Amino acid sequence: QVQLVESGGGLVQAGGSLRLSCAVSGRTFSSPVMGWFRQAPGKEREFVAAIRRSTYYADSVKGRFTISRDNTKNTVYLQMSSLKPEDTAVYYCAARYSNSAAYIPSAYDYWGQGTQVTVSS
Repeated sequence: QVQLVESGGGLVQAGGSLRLSCAVSGRTFSSPVMGWFRQAPGKEREFVAAIRRSTYYADSVKGRFTISRDNTKNTVYLQMSSLKPEDTAVYYCAARYSNSAAYIPSAYDYWGQGTQVTVSS
């Protein structure tokens, strides 16, 4: 069984930064595609970023967010900068055991519990 645990969410002012972490346990970490998704109240869960050998970003976060991974620590990160109120959401980490990246939630095999990010204006 794979477990994903996110941390690092919180309240930040617009223009500020946060770094989210996702610790993975239970299966080889270097194999999967790791993704970050977010879900705002009343909206569907949406793709934010993914990483395997390359990185992939939603247009809405490109240039502001950076996804990275540390295979020695079995951890994936999401560095968020220049945050905007519309970035407010619960952020989820997800793992996909496949060779290809994916941008839809149903393509991912395991999920964390989510961490709240609130950006005030």
